[in-house]
Amino acid sequence: MIETAFTRLVGASVPIQVASMPGVSTLELVSAVARAGALGMVGGALFSAKSLDAFLERLPRDAPGAVGVNFLVPFLDPECIPIAARRTRVVEFFYGEPNPGWVQQAHALGALVSWQVGSVDEAIAAERAGCDFVVAQGTEAGGHVRGATSLLPLLSRVLDVLRVPVLAAGGLATPRDLAAVLACGAAGARMGTRFVASSESGAHPSYVKSLLAATAADTCLTQTFSSMWPDAPHRVLRSAIEAAERLPAGVIGEARFGDRAVPVERFSGLPPTADCTGHVEAMALYAGESVTNVTSVRPAAEIIAELVAGAERLACSPTSSS
Repeated sequence: MIETAFTRLVGASVPIQVASMPGVSTLELVSAVARAGALGMVGGALFSAKSLDAFLERLPRDAPGAVGVNFLVPFLDPECIPIAARRTRVVEFFYGEPNPGWVQQAHALGALVSWQVGSVDEAIAAERAGCDFVVAQGTEAGGHVRGATSLLPLLSRVLDVLRVPVLAAGGLATPRDLAAVLACGAAGARMGTRFVASSESGAHPSYVKSLLAATAADTCLTQTFSSMWPDAPHRVLRSAIEAAERLPAGVIGEARFGDRAVPVERFSGLPPTADCTGHVEAMALYAGESVTNVTSVRPAAEIIAELVAGAERLACSPTSSS
């Protein structure tokens, strides 16, 4: 166990938050993360208020970790905020100016609030809005990227100016990564790409296979997959861009959401889940620079246990204190 201000705040036993990945963060993955003592995040962007309520009803209530819901501000249904606040420990927002009203609403219903930020100014605004902790995201991150600064310079500056706990995000996947950001003063690490390749992930097998074969040099910060979300940079595998550009415009596959079949357009921002069909290789294969260290598929609990045990060993090693 590594205790930090973050673990004490959210009631987790390890200082790890697993990123919300719509379609990839399955019920099984979020539950496994919470049972392993970390903070598991539900990606709220694809849910209606009714479907979010039904999903959260199935999550564990007695796990040693905690569960939260992440909302992408451009796609936020305000009716979902009270549902998330009543049913989970953390309500998190991303990709929008910190909103004190939403923070107060979630607090009034008993939830903590976090905001993922990409700049020092946004971090200060999140704290002023009343957020209980902040996630500082560097440009190494997979998926959508908010700012223009790499993690360590951003983290250092944010830690200098905030009083609330700060998590580090972007390019983190190993025990050494976790130990490093904790040594810098972060209260924990947010990781996503490593858990796309977990046993409980909802990612398409071809997507996972591509991750296992890739390195950081195979990723690209781009705006290619922007048909649903213009002007929002994101980091994906370069091979996905090349595959999509070889296809004609129009529908390249199909995704399923419950009983609904949804056509996937070329350059759609939807990542391919296990039940997607069509040109999976040309869909949004989100990947952070940490993909270099994603080389196997393992249960989420094993990944978390290895991260924590390795970080503890590094923190106690003679070279780490010299």
